[in-house]
Amino acid sequence: MRALVQTAFGGPEAVAVQRVPEPEPGPHDVVVRVAACALNRLDLLQRRGPGMLPGFSLPHIAGMDIAGHVVATGASVTSRAVGDRVVIDPTVGCGSCAHCLAGERGHCAALRVIGGNAPGGYAEFVAVPADLAHPVPEHVGLDEAAALPTPWSTAWQATYRVGEVGPDDCVVVQAAASSVSIAAIQLAKQAGARVVAVASTDEKLAAAAGLGADLLLRGDAPISGPVRDFTGGRGADVVLDHVGAATWQRSLDCLRIGGRLVMFGNTTGDEVSLSLANVYHRGLRLLGSGAYTADDFSLMLDTYFSGGLRTLVAAECGFEELHPTFGRGDSRSLVGRVLVRP
Repeated sequence: MRALVQTAFGGPEAVAVQRVPEPEPGPHDVVVRVAACALNRLDLLQRRGPGMLPGFSLPHIAGMDIAGHVVATGASVTSRAVGDRVVIDPTVGCGSCAHCLAGERGHCAALRVIGGNAPGGYAEFVAVPADLAHPVPEHVGLDEAAALPTPWSTAWQATYRVGEVGPDDCVVVQAAASSVSIAAIQLAKQAGARVVAVASTDEKLAAAAGLGADLLLRGDAPISGPVRDFTGGRGADVVLDHVGAATWQRSLDCLRIGGRLVMFGNTTGDEVSLSLANVYHRGLRLLGSGAYTADDFSLMLDTYFSGGLRTLVAAECGFEELHPTFGRGDSRSLVGRVLVRP
């Protein structure tokens, strides 16, 4: 089969189309013919190097967010059949540790991630455990389904399970045009919250407005004042922040007394400083939102497939258009997901 294979660290030239053997299903696996696979930031980071996930090695086939058709099943598989339309949860645990038994595969010490440290979806076929292949209803396109797994599950956990966003909450969403924030804005609105979208360009803010954001703020200007004006002087109930160091203080400053800062990323740096007195005097809650659970993934799909939510697609490419598309992904100028087709 044809696959995009990373053989070195560096720019887009580190990845090239190669012929590799087609995967064979293990007893509990299915083989999926890939219809589309969405570009993730992890793909870019691990292409530049070094590998970020334990067990990452070269050569590597990236691609975490996959949708397609089942073309083969393992001998013990009864839950899926050839021809099924599926979307893949990319987190693979050992299946027997306490975390896996609790549905928390993302915390398994033996964690494998399809496309992260195991062969992924930038290929014509991919083999995955059958229980990670979720049915896609006929009214949802496979392109659309491929845009869901990582960002929407991450946003689901941050918004609902950790952030506990509810009716009438004011929620500030940093980097509002990123894939995970596009999901978070819609999930927060579905919960009945008012959403303040913060982004770096007017184009990105326009996209956030189209998703239902109530207040649009440029991230290159102070935001705590406008947020307090918007809330009658109270401040935000929740800030959803996966940016990290660059937005840390502004996120804290936006919060009301007793407000919740949900942290689930560090794309601009991992080290921050804070005033302990500011946090405890104001009763702030600093909440880490880590790996999503198996339940999060299933609930996210159920909600999305029920209608009223949408993904944004910035670009589509085949294997041959990979290099310029990766370049656009590196620039972080895109609004929405990039879909790669075999």
